[in-house]
Amino acid sequence: MFSLKRQSLSESVVEVLITLLMLIVCFATLYPIWYVLVNAFNDGADAMRGGIYWWPRVFSIKSFHAVFQSDGILTAMGITVAKTVIGVIVHVFFTAMVAYAFSRKELIGRKIYMLIGTVTMFFGGGLIPYYLLIRDLHLLDNFLVYIIPAAFSFFDLIIFLSFFREIPAGLEEAARIDGANDLQIFYKVIIPVSMPVVATIALFHGVYQWNDFFTGMIYINDMDMQPIQTFLYRVVAQSSSNQMLAAMPTNVSVSVTSQSLKLATMVVTTAPIVFVYPFLQKYFVKGFMIGSIKG
Repeated sequence: MFSLKRQSLSESVVEVLITLLMLIVCFATLYPIWYVLVNAFNDGADAMRGGIYWWPRVFSIKSFHAVFQSDGILTAMGITVAKTVIGVIVHVFFTAMVAYAFSRKELIGRKIYMLIGTVTMFFGGGLIPYYLLIRDLHLLDNFLVYIIPAAFSFFDLIIFLSFFREIPAGLEEAARIDGANDLQIFYKVIIPVSMPVVATIALFHGVYQWNDFFTGMIYINDMDMQPIQTFLYRVVAQSSSNQMLAAMPTNVSVSVTSQSLKLATMVVTTAPIVFVYPFLQKYFVKGFMIGSIKG
């Protein structure tokens, strides 16, 4: 009896310690985001005094107003939305189609293809050969540079492949009896029952496309073709915010500082992808666990 109570007490202590540790981790993760939001919605001139940690001292949306008044941000947002939507559709389509082919046991040379694809996950030619390839494909300053190089991922193929292997073979056999060919089986049978993994890969690639600034920075010189993250990079890293402030009306720039403009731009560029995540979370969790359990 005494040993049971002692064991129960020790388990309770462990649970309390784990809970406290998780709370600390959550706080350390979420507070920087909250700090950015609080200071972004505070008056820029007032924020220069410091001391703002939990709530805006002087609430103001002039920094956001200034962000949307800046030249190029709406165009950059449109480019980002377009490349994210088109990129996700193309990526999911090609990756799922190739993964379905890999899931077929009758595919000739499947082991060789798997070996070649696995090697590409760990070794690459480097930035300079890749740049030369993009140049020779005439993708510099071309919207397709956001789509074509990212149309396929072998890592995502492995995730699709793990899910396709768990689909009962009876579904395909029944479709073949009804006269369906491979393409019809893929579109009308495999994809509809694979929505958890489709949503997972779509979220993975959508976040990548939305957050990608490197492609626009290296392969795009035309400012009208650069995405929002490259625009944010210019604001934060190249002090473009000072130029933006200089171009604003006096009644706006008085209450907006370089720092508040950077924070507001961060919120504007991050908020859309954050709002999309809750709608895909249930598929994301189920898809992420693919291959870890059976049944």
